[in-house]
Amino acid sequence: MFDPDEAVATAQRLFHSRGYDAVSIAHLTQAIGINPPSFYVAFGSKAELYSRILDRYAGTGAIPLLDLLNADRPVAECLVAVLEVAAQYYAADPDAAGCLVFEGVRCTDPEAREAAGTFLAAAERAIHRFVAARHPDQAERVTDYMNTVMAGLSASARNGHNFDRLLATARLAGVGLEQTFALNRQGRKK
Repeated sequence: MFDPDEAVATAQRLFHSRGYDAVSIAHLTQAIGINPPSFYVAFGSKAELYSRILDRYAGTGAIPLLDLLNADRPVAECLVAVLEVAAQYYAADPDAAGCLVFEGVRCTDPEAREAAGTFLAAAERAIHRFVAARHPDQAERVTDYMNTVMAGLSASARNGHNFDRLLATARLAGVGLEQTFALNRQGRKK
């Protein structure tokens, strides 16, 4: 019997392991165990299924930004924690390495790219708000930095970097964050 939730989970693993562009309707229908007409009835399109997968990913597999961005801890410490958790998540499954969202924003399908971009933009806004609350002059630059480092961690995971390598990179990036905020504090003291 067809279980839509299990089908979405199966398709998520497929998209995460191969990337959006490399997964065809034939791959999806074979993995899910339904025929193409039933696929279109159940999900509408490949991009609509991907959008459902992103919703599922946000609740089950994405980095818990709001839990990590804690106003009671130093900003740099929280951002380093985000990078370290990203390294852990991105390397957790060698067959589905990296971030489903970062990989999705690079796909060729405009509808799927837009869906992934919505999730990426939400994460960027969360980081920006968190930094801006205490360091408004650094918020844009630090948000761009975090986005760049996390995209790099995702790409490196897809290219076979293991957790130890990703964690070392995350921690090195954390040194830059700590220095940025230390310099910002020194500038305010003058």
